[in-house]
Amino acid sequence: MGNDSRYPYYLAGEPRHDGGELVVADKSGGGGGEVRVAQADRAAVGEAITAAAGASQAMRRLPTHKRQAVLRHCARRVDERREELAELLCIEAGKPITDARGEVARLVETFRDAEREAGRALAGEVLPMDLAERGEGHVGYTKRVPVGPCALITPFNFPLNLVAHKVAPAIAAGCTFVVKPSPRTPLGAIVLGEILAETELPRGAWSVVTCANEDAELLVTDERIKLLSFTGSDRVGWELKRQAGKKRVLLELGGNAAVVVEPDADVADAVRRIAFGGLYQSGQSCISVQRVYAHEAVYDELRDRLVEHVRRDWPTGPARDEATRVGPMIDDAAAERVAAWIAEAKQQGARVLCGGDRDGVTHQATVIENVSDDAKLMGEEAFGPVIVLARYSDFGEALRRVNASRFGLQAGLFTRDLGKAHRAWDELEVGAVLVNQIPSWRMDHMPYGGVKDSGLGREGARWAIQEMTELRMMVVRQM
Repeated sequence: MGNDSRYPYYLAGEPRHDGGELVVADKSGGGGGEVRVAQADRAAVGEAITAAAGASQAMRRLPTHKRQAVLRHCARRVDERREELAELLCIEAGKPITDARGEVARLVETFRDAEREAGRALAGEVLPMDLAERGEGHVGYTKRVPVGPCALITPFNFPLNLVAHKVAPAIAAGCTFVVKPSPRTPLGAIVLGEILAETELPRGAWSVVTCANEDAELLVTDERIKLLSFTGSDRVGWELKRQAGKKRVLLELGGNAAVVVEPDADVADAVRRIAFGGLYQSGQSCISVQRVYAHEAVYDELRDRLVEHVRRDWPTGPARDEATRVGPMIDDAAAERVAAWIAEAKQQGARVLCGGDRDGVTHQATVIENVSDDAKLMGEEAFGPVIVLARYSDFGEALRRVNASRFGLQAGLFTRDLGKAHRAWDELEVGAVLVNQIPSWRMDHMPYGGVKDSGLGREGARWAIQEMTELRMMVVRQM
């Protein structure tokens, strides 16, 4: 970022150092103190919207090959700066360095996927009009056109790749945009802004505004914004949808993802994957494995293997330590909430099998059983390093318990029975069913999103481009 004393925000593609100041605590454990970021105010947010609206036609007319060149440039520059960006993820999010490197690599994949899709996702088709006599002599065509300026609001837990999942499709679709990253983790988005400033995107086509949540209201209510894409909590997301008026709204919200383990599963394989899915990134993922329903025939084996594996292979520690598997949570309040939910479950008769304690902002990897269905650990999104075990005797019962959640993002099933896999695919009320895999697994080109309180719409470049465009029809009567 050069020699500036603090990071800028970006307004209409230009770095700005004015306004207030946002302080980002160093969560890496490296003793770095604080990082300071220029903070946009409400007026600056309004200017960003004005710029995006003004540049909308120029962005719409930008040839596909030039959009692809921008996306290719972003992928290349992030790849060149991958260690710097991984370090920033350690600092702002407390993400263990190995996990941080993985997120940077995924951002590169996301931009490369959007580059590919920019060449085909906007394609239309020729429709036969002569399906009835009155259509004879007519030809129909469709194409996709950019929806217009987009507001992109991103969360703290994946400060790079979740920004990429909104920015890259917007560029591919030909939409202008204003990005508002989480005020707790804005640094990755700002560096991405620095990289975007190196490109030939039209002047005013994009902004990255670091601002207080209350100053971002215009991104939701201003009618010049044609699409709002929000990733975050379900409580906030549904309220934003209520406020958004006529604009299109995409919501990627919470979950309390479940896994079902059948008697024919490879238990050792399931254990390794479940532990990773529940504890990776300290459980701060909307598709983190939270509920595990194991058939009574394999429950004891799975429980004992999982506890041994977690105790041995999932130590807590500072984010910069290469050996750390469970790093700090985003703040003290998050760790305190997880500890309170575990205490509540214990009061209702649950048994902690390993972990269960917190040390300030760090919470131990925890496995717990006998949790009441009424407990928050079962019904709400823990968003922490906690795996809840429960046993079942009938496959249909297991599917019903998975569906009992108000969330429906992704679910996992471990079985060799293809019939049961298809039954789960038919009956589970989720956006995706992963067989012999955890719900936390995601390829970045997948259609990703949920149902019920988990949101609206789908991400993944191809699917997000469709969300960010309108279908436009032309009919020609042949003369």
